Amino acid sequence: MAAVSLRLGDLVWGKLGRYPPWPGKIVNPPKDLKKPRGKKCFFVKFFGTEDHAWIKVEQLKPYHAHKEEMIKINKGKRFQQAVDAVEEFLRRAKGKDQTSSHNSADDKNRRNSSEERSRPNSGDEKRKLSLSEGKVKKNMGEGKKRVSSGSSERGSKSPLKRAQEQSPRKRGRPPKDEKDLTIPESSTIKGMMAGPMAAFKWQPTVNEPVKDADPHFHHFLLSQTEKPAVCYQAITKKLKICEEETGSTSIQAADSTAVNGSITPTDKKIGFLGLGLMGSGIVSNLLKMGHTVTVWNRTAEKEGARLGRTPAEVVSTCDITFACVSDPKAAKDLVLGPSGVLQGIRPGKCYVDMSTVDADTVTELAQVIVSRGGRFLEAPVSGNQQLSNDGMLVILAAGDRGLYEDCSSCFQAMGKTSFFLGEVGNAAKMMLIVNMVQGSFMATIAEGLTLAQVTGQSQQTFLDILNQGQLASIFLDQKCQNILQGNFKPDFYLKYIQKDLRLAIALGDAVNHPTPMAAAANEVYKRAKALDQSDNDMSAVYRAYIH
Repeated sequence: MAAVSLRLGDLVWGKLGRYPPWPGKIVNPPKDLKKPRGKKCFFVKFFGTEDHAWIKVEQLKPYHAHKEEMIKINKGKRFQQAVDAVEEFLRRAKGKDQTSSHNSADDKNRRNSSEERSRPNSGDEKRKLSLSEGKVKKNMGEGKKRVSSGSSERGSKSPLKRAQEQSPRKRGRPPKDEKDLTIPESSTIKGMMAGPMAAFKWQPTVNEPVKDADPHFHHFLLSQTEKPAVCYQAITKKLKICEEETGSTSIQAADSTAVNGSITPTDKKIGFLGLGLMGSGIVSNLLKMGHTVTVWNRTAEKEGARLGRTPAEVVSTCDITFACVSDPKAAKDLVLGPSGVLQGIRPGKCYVDMSTVDADTVTELAQVIVSRGGRFLEAPVSGNQQLSNDGMLVILAAGDRGLYEDCSSCFQAMGKTSFFLGEVGNAAKMMLIVNMVQGSFMATIAEGLTLAQVTGQSQQTFLDILNQGQLASIFLDQKCQNILQGNFKPDFYLKYIQKDLRLAIALGDAVNHPTPMAAAANEVYKRAKALDQSDNDMSAVYRAYIH
């Protein structure tokens, strides 16, 4: 979108990330929300939604000039509702202006009529002047006193007070309350997304208290209630879960002394969203090292009980919130969905996404988090469930360097090393490349084992030879042993390595770089998924060769 001349109060079409242009109004931001550095931008409150954000000026267009164009390219129901909300806003504003203009005209007419009635005709004026001439002279002194007193009284009043006395009070219904002209609110923003974006839902929680009186920002600030904690039964022998009445669960190690004395846990409140294969081990190690963690999991049955009410609540009560979920859709739903992360973000709140997703997804999430004044870091991890449990993950981070430093004690607790790779998106790309190599290697191992078998060679001998050569590794030995024993209990889900291969191939396509090895491996994993191996370990790709 081309840059335009805009000002406070203007109606605009604003474009945020990959979302379609949406109608909004330029408003004043909250006092504690600083304008992002760099290019010029405006704070926009969107119609028909609960959303508002800093939008760069080149991503804005005047509403009226581009209304027809936008309506032609966006046909969604929610989009039409947003446009209707704009038109209703304009009708109300116009109605108020007309009412104000009509009242002003009535006031003027009443004043003129009053002056006409009070103005004497020439004959009456002469008679009154003649009759009162003597009285005027007689009462000159008294008249002066009254005039002096009247002047003093008028001088003591403000111009506003005098104006109120001079003009009769307006009749008819009183002016509309200011809130009548605010932008209509909606309980969901899922309509912002047209076409492929339609699955996203942004919806506030019903009970969210309002801290800010300004209706433009009524869900911008979430309350942080501090209530007595109620202890739950421990989910493991080592962990003690204390659930606050708000529904968030604060977890502390039974022994608050850090197991590893070399790590000084941060005093910041830590949140964690997602207790899957990787998340559970990460949280366990954070606790062992003395961190206090508030958790939420989207699948209640993971731990036998729902450990937190909403992601928004966890984010609003913690300083730094980590998340580790399965794929791009889950990552977006977690942030943009009902009672999602975005609703808990306020200036200074920190969000660290440890999911393995594509660069476009993580860039989009970073943009919406930062637009709310939050801080963002991507930090996908290389490893598996065992390495997660052992605190031996490799962390690839990118984004806010200061937040990376703030996460130091957490990264030490969950991993053996971490890398900072620069701007947002770099860690996602690097992680996909690493997993592309790992997935392709696993498929090659399975191919070698099956070829050994069908040619009459010992699979165990094949493994022993590999373990004595340059390819020897813990990964190679463990995966081959799994295959030989027929044990495919998931350590790294097959469906997730196939997802990473698919995203890596798309990454190659985006830069016109060939990935034939990954493409071939991807087809084998797809066959394994068709054989119902998705929820088994990635080593179950072996079964794609024997069926």
